Amino acid sequence: MTLKTFVQAVICSIAIGSSQFAAAQPPPASTQPSSIKDRPSSSDRRELTNDQKDIHFIGHVELDLGNDAKVFADDVVVYGDDNRAVATGHVLFAQGENRLSAERAEFNTETRLGTFFNAWGIAAVQPPRQQTRPGQIAAPQMSTNQPTTVYFFGDKIDKLGAKKYRITNGGFSTCVQPTPRWDLHADTVILNLDHYTVLKQAVLAVKGVPMLYVPLMYYPTKSENRATGFLLPTYGQSTIRGHQISNAFFWAIDRSQDATILHDWFSKVGQGVGGEYRYNWGGGSDGSVRTYLLNQHTATYGTSTQPGSRSYEISGSANQLLPGNLRARARVDYWSSIETMQTFHTNIYDASRNQRTVGGNVIGGWGTYTLSGTLDHSEYFYSKTQSILNGGWPRVALSRNERPLLGSPLYFSVGTEFAHLLSDSKTADASGVVVDTDHSLSRYDFNPQLRYPFKKWQWFTVNSTVSWRDTYYSRSRDPVSNKVVDDDVNRRFFSLQSQLVGPVVSRIWNTPDNGYAEKFKHTIEPVLGITRTSAVDNFDRIVRLDGTDGIVGGTTYVNYGLNNRIYAKRPTTAGGLSTAREIASVELSQTYYTNESAAQYDPRYSTTFTGTEPSHFSALALRVRVLPTDEVNATVSAEFDSKYKSLRTISASGT
Repeated sequence: MTLKTFVQAVICSIAIGSSQFAAAQPPPASTQPSSIKDRPSSSDRRELTNDQKDIHFIGHVELDLGNDAKVFADDVVVYGDDNRAVATGHVLFAQGENRLSAERAEFNTETRLGTFFNAWGIAAVQPPRQQTRPGQIAAPQMSTNQPTTVYFFGDKIDKLGAKKYRITNGGFSTCVQPTPRWDLHADTVILNLDHYTVLKQAVLAVKGVPMLYVPLMYYPTKSENRATGFLLPTYGQSTIRGHQISNAFFWAIDRSQDATILHDWFSKVGQGVGGEYRYNWGGGSDGSVRTYLLNQHTATYGTSTQPGSRSYEISGSANQLLPGNLRARARVDYWSSIETMQTFHTNIYDASRNQRTVGGNVIGGWGTYTLSGTLDHSEYFYSKTQSILNGGWPRVALSRNERPLLGSPLYFSVGTEFAHLLSDSKTADASGVVVDTDHSLSRYDFNPQLRYPFKKWQWFTVNSTVSWRDTYYSRSRDPVSNKVVDDDVNRRFFSLQSQLVGPVVSRIWNTPDNGYAEKFKHTIEPVLGITRTSAVDNFDRIVRLDGTDGIVGGTTYVNYGLNNRIYAKRPTTAGGLSTAREIASVELSQTYYTNESAAQYDPRYSTTFTGTEPSHFSALALRVRVLPTDEVNATVSAEFDSKYKSLRTISASGT
């Protein structure tokens, strides 16, 4: 729980308690008595004096203030001339789950101002929920939706105005233990709701031991939970950085955006400055970016000396709707020094990262056409001097989705792509000189295809496809030296493919009394795929960077397998219509190649790129997936080497 949550919670609780106790502002006179003596009340006895203007309630007093608020006390005197009330002896105010107790309370029934003596209370404060109206922008949420239970106390609590209070020699805690393990105590607290709060001589105590003293604290307590101002300083200490003092300034720009500027001082390292900017414009347009610059001076650790340097980090992401049915996404996680990253970060994730990325994507669809543009720059570090760079800078793809061709049963589609593919490796030789090996190139790919689906029988389907592929490369590999040279190359080939599923065997169970689904269905699907590619005479000249480049010509691929699927018919929402969905599947498959070299380039198997030997058979692949609900899923994948009869890889994931 943050200090900001604590302060806001106690402010809300005191405001609820004191304002209701002192005022309990009634509804209009037509529905609520305007005078206390006319409201429901009970006591052992009452006395009327001063021409019945003053009322003295004696013994077990209970006054109904309206709005679900009541006051209990041993003795209450209401003075009619000056609209003043005095409650003494076990004074208790109750409204809902909130309680405020005091030895004595004095308040004015007209001005609704008063004082509570030796007061303490408890309140459950629900954080404010953000209300989003049509056309308005939702600001980023900073708090949880869980209520905060607050214990507060004070020698004296004065209500100075409609939204202003003063606590003298008091404090609060949100620890729910019978004896709170911590509390924040101050000589004076001026609570100014919807503005700022001032704490004087504040002390944070843990189990009665003072831990932090602040002579003066000027704290924002605005109703929207976001206010411009300096954040609380933080102090830390580590063997690498030394002593650390951090200060930050928060700027609430408007309802849709904010920014934070920070400064760090390290006794052993130097100084760092950074910033964060966030925005949320609603409708799926939001983003954030963080930057940090560390200016290190020379540091000595024992007998070793760390030279001074300057490094920076940039991280963030954004989603943005654009005109013309376009959507843009961007992501950056970039740093200038891996040594600084893995030395000075204190969390395991950042300290162990060896990848830096910059990427973005713009995608749009118009009718049957889809256009996508992507930037991807990913660099993996294995040491300070060894790294591998890959990605696409840029990568633009235009495709036409399948549509019937001139009213025939044939379906036509086409895909085109231009990509400048990045492939660069850096490593240091024996003398320490970094050697840069650049295999980057530009690639143009054109791939039209025709598909004929045979769906006469529900239990047996055949999809046959014929396609042609023309790919241009700006660079090629020299077959003699095996080096990448600046000679272009063109690759063309035809491909014929048939995918057979069936005969499908299924069984259905009706389970109307089952709490999960009213029906279950189990299907067993034999699958067979046959693909034939024409010869690729210049395969040895192709620079292989991804699966598009690893197609071995003059080869027949025979993929076979068995799929088991379980479906459940259940409502997607409470009280909604039931629909069938797949909740579990087990898929087992393998591929036979007439050209054993094709086993080294098949992207469908994860073991392909881990030094697979030429073989006519691929690994035996197993994939198990479970999706009982939209929120829960799990996947297990494994590959078994058919030649050496051993498990090659296994992976699992789930949410």
